[in-house]
Amino acid sequence: MAQRLIYTPRIKTSEEKLAAAQNDSNDALLEGLELLRELHEAGVLETLVKLIRGGEGLAGKALHILEGDSSTRLIRNVLELARTASELDPDALGTLGKAATAGIGEGAKRVQQGEGVGLGELLGLLRDRDVQIALGALFGTLKGFGRSLRDSRGETGESEGQRRPNEERDKNRKQKRK
Repeated sequence: MAQRLIYTPRIKTSEEKLAAAQNDSNDALLEGLELLRELHEAGVLETLVKLIRGGEGLAGKALHILEGDSSTRLIRNVLELARTASELDPDALGTLGKAATAGIGEGAKRVQQGEGVGLGELLGLLRDRDVQIALGALFGTLKGFGRSLRDSRGETGESEGQRRPNEERDKNRKQKRK
């Protein structure tokens, strides 16, 4: 009787696996090498290496890359934005951010449906509590903007229109009594 054949496939070596993978990925490897060369020529790889190694010399390399007047202006603007952002109250910013997201969603829905606002609906919306709160927040934001702009120009003192509504109403009542 014949003996049964036992076949055990040979396990591929790591070199053989690498060669097979390389053959399967020639196009991708060429594109990757091309990208790597461009990153090297632009100095990006050197910057990334410094970043990974703890940033040693990173600031100098970044400044070297960002030479020129427009880059200096960019750096100053980024630093000013960072300073301004650090002064914002995170809770207030979160509240306003959520409100802006909801408002943009509502506005986009109306635009998508082609809805406009007529004068009658506008007057009706002024009675809507959500609209009243949003207008209050918007006018509060405008008032803060204006106050900051006046302070930056060195203006002090209040103008006639800056009195509180109750003060204006009381002033008008007193004048009517006279």
